[in-house]
Amino acid sequence: MDIFIKVSQFILSLSLLIVLHELGHFIPAKLFKTKVEKFYLFFDYKFSLFKKKIGETTYGIGWIPLGGYVKIAGMIDESMDTEQMKQEPKPWEFRSKPAWQRLIIMLGGVTVNFLLGIFIYTMILNVWGEDYVSTIGVKNGFSVAKEFEQYGFKNGDRILKINGEVPFNVLDVNKHLFLRDVATIEVKHVDGSTENITLPEDIGLRMWANGTMEPFNPGINAVLDSIIPDSPALKAGFQKNDKIISIDGKQIQFWRQFTDVVQENKERKEMVLVVLRSGSKETVNVTPGADGNLGVYVKNTPSEQVTVNHKDYTFLESIPEGTSSAYWTLRDYIAQFKYVFTKKGATALGGFGTILSIFPTQWDWQRFWSLTAFLSIMLAFMNLLPIPALDGGHVVFTLYEMISGRKPSDKFLEHAQVAGFIFLITLLLYANGNDVYKWITGKF
Repeated sequence: MDIFIKVSQFILSLSLLIVLHELGHFIPAKLFKTKVEKFYLFFDYKFSLFKKKIGETTYGIGWIPLGGYVKIAGMIDESMDTEQMKQEPKPWEFRSKPAWQRLIIMLGGVTVNFLLGIFIYTMILNVWGEDYVSTIGVKNGFSVAKEFEQYGFKNGDRILKINGEVPFNVLDVNKHLFLRDVATIEVKHVDGSTENITLPEDIGLRMWANGTMEPFNPGINAVLDSIIPDSPALKAGFQKNDKIISIDGKQIQFWRQFTDVVQENKERKEMVLVVLRSGSKETVNVTPGADGNLGVYVKNTPSEQVTVNHKDYTFLESIPEGTSSAYWTLRDYIAQFKYVFTKKGATALGGFGTILSIFPTQWDWQRFWSLTAFLSIMLAFMNLLPIPALDGGHVVFTLYEMISGRKPSDKFLEHAQVAGFIFLITLLLYANGNDVYKWITGKF
């Protein structure tokens, strides 16, 4: 049932985005009196699940759920209808229209996707508002990854400012570090002193390289919630509600420190832990199991770690905020491309399985629309890439024609279309191959 809900959301979101994207091409084509022969959701190689001709256009649903298309007469596209291109141009064909009209037709799809993203984000804020955590809302301060201690951060730090500004939602600090060129973070240490810490210019690449994607987490006290049966911890005498104070003499404040120390014990030597139990200190000796773990779970009560605030928006207030959300979604998505062109990034590239995995197993309209808005922005950007067979490729050729006054030959456009199609299919197979590998190895 869970997978059915995920797949249903995925198909509904994808179908909505494809239809609206293609409408972005279809409407200006019709306005400029260009013949549209087909309007399809999904691809219809050899046969269609459904089709109906209305006027000069056949509307249908294909059986290959990899996208959709509109077949515009006189245009070299994925249909590769070269026979039509050998005939004399007709007034209603795409190739007969002025360059500025062709440019508008080609930009129509991505324009709709960008506007759709803004509209959805606007409506999400208007209907559901927004949760956030202020700088004083992290009750225990932040638990800091050991890789970030070298810059001057300490466990229990409270983040006051990022790049000199008070953040609206302080929990976004990890995303900002990774994607938004954070240069300084002002913190208040446990001793009450404040410090403005300067970060390396390549901090995002360093996070990516060492896998420290969440250097700051709300501090969770190292209090045990439960102990796994027959585990080293149970045999050693640990009890529920034990608060870990130290390991081998090293003071422990947060759960992250505890797990780091345990994982650093690669030789699985006996460890001496001091715990606070019913108001008194107890010493417990324990040796990690074969998997390197002790077999304990932390008492994790989110309401005791952070105070979540809520902000509602009127419709007029939600418009600029929705536009801002769309802008930052696009900017963050573009920013992450620098990581794709690394060895680690290439192996992390995902396909349809990766997109499917981000949808929840329970139907949540707010989450659904948020993901759809993100995918709409992503689809718009990807289609604008200057690759033949994508809208961006057609746009580049049309702009070249408008600037130089010379139109690329149909034969050149055909070869470019084939090359672009082969590149995209190769990329698609590679990305989805990564998904298959992750599924087989259990890394999804």
